[in-house]
Amino acid sequence: MQKELSELLEAQNYQAAAEFVEKYENERLAALINEVEEAYLLPFCHALDSEQLADALLLLDSDLQEKIIGGLRDEELEKVMDEISVDDTVEIIEDMPQEIVRRIAEVDDILKLLEERNYAVLKPLLADMNAIDLAEVFEGTEKDADLLILFRILPKDLAAETFVEMDSDVQQKLIHKLNDRELKDVLDELFLDDTVDLIEEMPASVVKRVLAQSDAETRAYINQILKYPKDSAGSIMTIEFVSLRPTMTVDDAFERIRRTAIDKETIYTCYVVDEKNKILGLVTAKDLMLAQKTALVSDIMEENVIYAYTEDDKEEVANKISDYGFLALPIVDREMRLVGIVTIDDAIDVLQEENTEDIAKMAAITPTDRPYLKTGVFTLWKTRVLWLLILMLGSTFTGLILNHFEQILVACLVACVPMIMGTGGNSGSQASVTVIRALSLGEVEIRDVWKVLWKEFRTAILLGLTLAAACFLKLRFLDGMLLQMEGYTWDVCAVVSLALFCTVIVAKLVGALLPLLAKLCRLDPAVVANPFITTIVDAVSVILFCGLSVAILGL
Repeated sequence: MQKELSELLEAQNYQAAAEFVEKYENERLAALINEVEEAYLLPFCHALDSEQLADALLLLDSDLQEKIIGGLRDEELEKVMDEISVDDTVEIIEDMPQEIVRRIAEVDDILKLLEERNYAVLKPLLADMNAIDLAEVFEGTEKDADLLILFRILPKDLAAETFVEMDSDVQQKLIHKLNDRELKDVLDELFLDDTVDLIEEMPASVVKRVLAQSDAETRAYINQILKYPKDSAGSIMTIEFVSLRPTMTVDDAFERIRRTAIDKETIYTCYVVDEKNKILGLVTAKDLMLAQKTALVSDIMEENVIYAYTEDDKEEVANKISDYGFLALPIVDREMRLVGIVTIDDAIDVLQEENTEDIAKMAAITPTDRPYLKTGVFTLWKTRVLWLLILMLGSTFTGLILNHFEQILVACLVACVPMIMGTGGNSGSQASVTVIRALSLGEVEIRDVWKVLWKEFRTAILLGLTLAAACFLKLRFLDGMLLQMEGYTWDVCAVVSLALFCTVIVAKLVGALLPLLAKLCRLDPAVVANPFITTIVDAVSVILFCGLSVAILGL
């Protein structure tokens, strides 16, 4: 090792040391790393460029590779492994302990191991992975036969957890490959609500096979849940919860939890019911653990239970779970009998679906459940063409208005039309998105319509004055005087600015009012968002602009 480099390392000036070896070839750097004292090794590697370290890492022996990889932080390791090819990564993995393999193996590396049928490395690696990460591996598998191989490598309980997280297309392919015994093993490990979700997404031929492999009791519960409306709380609830009696002691409650917990989706919150299954209260695992063993459940339970009905909208139920910070919400029928619970994971799924649906509607697209890359071109055409036709026909009214005034308006006024229309559309969209968001969060109700309009009116005046002043200064001094563009006289600039002011006010009021009217008519407020409001405001703004121009300028 060169003296100067050795002095830099001894002085712990690792950044300078890394700059010193910046021009080294891979072989020379690898030889140098072999000579670096252990106390300086990791800090020196931290300072090296990720590409340079990656190239040198491939030339080191497995023991030194393990030491360096184990000492890198996650973000550093990710950058280094991004510079290493899949083939080289697989070679490194083969000589590494499992804790190192888990950190560096990515989907492509796992698929390469599968392609090489390297089960000795693959099996322990997959067994330690999270179900969500495993689902990503399955979705990256191109050959259907490899899906079955991967699935059979997994432990039974992990295979079931992974199956739940898979995309429906992958689930369908796998079901076709599994034999009846394997399919029954998977279904036995699934929670009931996950089985219902699976059935709702599968074609009839797959549903028949799934039901055939389910026991009679499960089929009865599935049929019961499927009877509820699609968007109701009953359709997303699970019946796998822990129920207790008020006369039980804490010891009795723990014994019941231990006996039944393996089949329950959540055991943190237990629900207290009477002999008719009417809900009386709830008790958490924390309450039970802190209470005396001989204490009665009725003495420690929370009697003020927040619940939802089976026919309640699932989005309202999900919002209630979010608002109260619950892990689960009890679902009751009209006789107050506890029939199921909605858990936090299902609530998150509902909110995500609803947000995706709202975004699609706000962009004038018919919502679809399929991922973008798995949606066919014809399907995308169907989801977009109807709204585009409606909006296109709506825009023709703006053209008719302009055509009517075309012979009257001077060129400089016509040039301002896109600015007026664009500002009006943007102003309306701002108001509509704000109100739609407030409606979805329950911050605004239909009865608040006058409060909303008054607030937006005052906001619109301030915004209108600001934009009108900026527009006047720009037209008169920049366009008219500095750029010497013809026609931008004082009165023309004043008319354009006044029209802009009026357009902003009207656009804000229309943007705030339409979502509330949609809610009143039991329509989705998102439907009347951005494109729809823009089309309406475009027509109104042109009428205002042309009308003011004719009235004030005497055209």
